[in-house]
Amino acid sequence: MIDNENKYIMALDEGTTSVRCIIYDKVGKPLSVAQSEFEQIFPKPGWVEQDAMEIWAKQIAVASDALLRANLNFKNISAIGITNQRETTIVWDKNTGEPIYNAIVWQCRRTSEYADELISGGYMEMIQRKTGLIIDAYFSATKLKWILENVKGARQRAERGDLLFGTVETWLIWKMTGGKVHITDYSNAARTMMFNIHTLDWDDEILELLNIPRIMLPKPVPSSGIVGNSVKEIFGGEIPIAGMAGDQQAALFGETCFKIGECKSTFGTGNFLLLNTGEKPLISKNGLLTTIAWGINDKVYYALEGSVFVCGAAVQWLRDGLDFMKASPESEEMAMSVNSCGGVYVVPAFAGLGAPYWEADARGAIFGITRGTTKNHITRATLESLAYQNQDLISAMSADLGISIEELKVDGGASENDFLMQFQADISRMNIIRHKQTESTSLGAAYLAGLATGYYESMEEIIKNSEIDKIFSPYMSMEDRDERLKGWHDAVDATIRLAKKS
Repeated sequence: MIDNENKYIMALDEGTTSVRCIIYDKVGKPLSVAQSEFEQIFPKPGWVEQDAMEIWAKQIAVASDALLRANLNFKNISAIGITNQRETTIVWDKNTGEPIYNAIVWQCRRTSEYADELISGGYMEMIQRKTGLIIDAYFSATKLKWILENVKGARQRAERGDLLFGTVETWLIWKMTGGKVHITDYSNAARTMMFNIHTLDWDDEILELLNIPRIMLPKPVPSSGIVGNSVKEIFGGEIPIAGMAGDQQAALFGETCFKIGECKSTFGTGNFLLLNTGEKPLISKNGLLTTIAWGINDKVYYALEGSVFVCGAAVQWLRDGLDFMKASPESEEMAMSVNSCGGVYVVPAFAGLGAPYWEADARGAIFGITRGTTKNHITRATLESLAYQNQDLISAMSADLGISIEELKVDGGASENDFLMQFQADISRMNIIRHKQTESTSLGAAYLAGLATGYYESMEEIIKNSEIDKIFSPYMSMEDRDERLKGWHDAVDATIRLAKKS
């Protein structure tokens, strides 16, 4: 057991557009925060890349900065926890430590045609049964295959054992340990479309199908556990690396959704709803993904996941594309300045419709405009659409579980919008719980690391850290709620019909 006096947890939060480091105290309060953005690379339409060396350099820079801001050193850090953008794919030379190509980001669609070929080949059922995922270019597998087939000499080097693959947490841990540790945690492995979530190992049938050498893959490990130490050259001394989880699973853990049926929604650029299904995976029959939530204490916990591609991005569109407002928080006041949306429905399918529809060709649409429609009505309808989309995910999860979901924990920037949260409570007919600490992603990584080192004695101790900011309870009548949902689904159906005609 460690001496916890004057000890803290360092959380490294590697996001899609920036890296952060947050140092947390024992009760989950941030002591110090440092952040830095990094370059997004767009070689062709639909292609998204990042410089893995820049990610590494800036992540360590913000970690050092956070220590300096708090007047701390490595001796004050009990453990490091890491959370990261998922599915982003990196391949590097294990001898030189140099990436052989830019990181291919989760948003990149360059392998869509190959994903379609796999679907046409009849592999969907097999892959979903083993991985819990649908076949899509979103996941790491097709990105890795592309690198092996398009970077000169890559396949031969991989088969010789000279190349290593990893998602971002794998890359950071390998670099932090001086190339000694090549691992991935179960939650990130489960997002690659190569990992069997039942056997907790890479699946040979899928690897053979994709022609990916097993030798280049990292060792899968639980999400909470000491995997190695940072080399002393980074922080002046060694620090245990003890927690790893993909960003959405880390948020589920940070929201302390430890029981079966507990769920959270992260209202960010997109919206991700995850529900804890316990120690047994549940394959969705309603358009959701099955994933590993985390591995801890020799047990593995699973989750259902629904992804909405556009959430806060819709408000950004109102702000930047239509010039409706100067700052996104103004949307709340604008929405509340009118008594209703005036019969307007916005379907924010700017990048297609995600779960549970999975209509990639759908595009955004506005229905019900009259001469009396104002920007305030459209703003209100846009905010309402975020709750409708989330409710579609909740309904799909309830159908898969066979039980109703009683409450929802929320985090992310848009969760600060009281109008949206109240409307979500009304439409979903459940309590919406918003905690004072809405930075649940990095907090989840910190908790996973702290449990591994004994900084926290139990998950029950962590639950006590949660302080509720506000609970939103439903008050809309069932008749009104059902009528609004019918209008929303009519608008979605019309959007999908338009997409199929084009």
